[in-house]
Amino acid sequence: MAYKPAALKYASSVLPTLTVPEAQQLQFKFVHCMSKHFTGHQFLSMGDLGVAPRYKKPEQTERAERVIADFFDTEKAALVRGAGTGAIRNILSMLLQAGDSMFIHTAPVYTTTKETIRLLGIQTVPINYNDLSAIEDALSTDHTCKVFYIQHARQQPTDTYQLKKVIQTVKHIRPELPIVVDDNYCALKTYGIGIEYGADYSTFSGFKLLGPEGIGVIVGKQGAINMLQEKNYSGGGKVQGYEAMELIRMMTFAPVSLATQNEQVEELCKQLNEGLIKGIAAAYMSNAQSKNVIVELEQPIAEEVIQQSNLLGAATHPVGAESKYEIIPMIYRVSSSFIEAQPRLKEFGLRINPMKSGAYTVIHILDKAIKTVNKQ
Repeated sequence: MAYKPAALKYASSVLPTLTVPEAQQLQFKFVHCMSKHFTGHQFLSMGDLGVAPRYKKPEQTERAERVIADFFDTEKAALVRGAGTGAIRNILSMLLQAGDSMFIHTAPVYTTTKETIRLLGIQTVPINYNDLSAIEDALSTDHTCKVFYIQHARQQPTDTYQLKKVIQTVKHIRPELPIVVDDNYCALKTYGIGIEYGADYSTFSGFKLLGPEGIGVIVGKQGAINMLQEKNYSGGGKVQGYEAMELIRMMTFAPVSLATQNEQVEELCKQLNEGLIKGIAAAYMSNAQSKNVIVELEQPIAEEVIQQSNLLGAATHPVGAESKYEIIPMIYRVSSSFIEAQPRLKEFGLRINPMKSGAYTVIHILDKAIKTVNKQ
């Protein structure tokens, strides 16, 4: 019997993203910030190493952090090891002690975030962030939680909360409560990140912005960030100058590249819903985690289609979700948190991101893959 998709299309869960002209303005702003914090000679350096006496870290790293803080119009920025997960783990470790509680969304928690919660011994109090009145009630009655934690990208297909409104609600009722936002998959793509909407701290991965492997970014209030940097005194734990320079160089190109990619995500979804490929029951855009197209097949052949897509020139697993290595389109499994929320997607669902390709390349590969599997 053919699979019938759920009636819900999740369209309201998709986060608005920048157009290419808007992304160009973001690029220009980032370069303007560079010129404010670097001389010409400094910028044309590959970067220094070690615990330089002036800043207790490489001087080029300090300058790169100032550029990023200036760009996001916030007090402080820190580059840390461990990519986005390391950024989240570092800032939460400064704000919470083992046994402390924090508010989280009532949805499947991203795998590495779940591990951070376990490692740090954090207790969690779930709230449905899609319901502002539920947030208001929880904040008014529970004063034990010391952090309000929110993921910018969607944790499940049915999420509809607006980050800015959630932050405003929290700050209206509990202005003293620190808000930490996981902005992975959203920085330099959406119209703002948590810190720009009034949160206290935003975290994201530089690797997802075309930067080097393993570099995380924290932006926000200087108190906890200063404490974090003081505790991380070891030279081996510092992000070296050459890594910081590579990060900001590549972040320059990220907005326009990602905006172009998002245009192709929308075009792909449109063409799939026009019936170009037989065997597809539904296609809809989602932020799971990056903006992509979720395809629900008529038959439970998702795994086989993924295997065929690999042979036809599509990547079938991520490197950094949207890293500098991800050029060819990706046709792979739906995220674990989405499968946890909608188990049927394991057999019927595909997650597709054109990456740096055009929508027509994805359609060419996907059509061939489905036809091949159906013939077997």
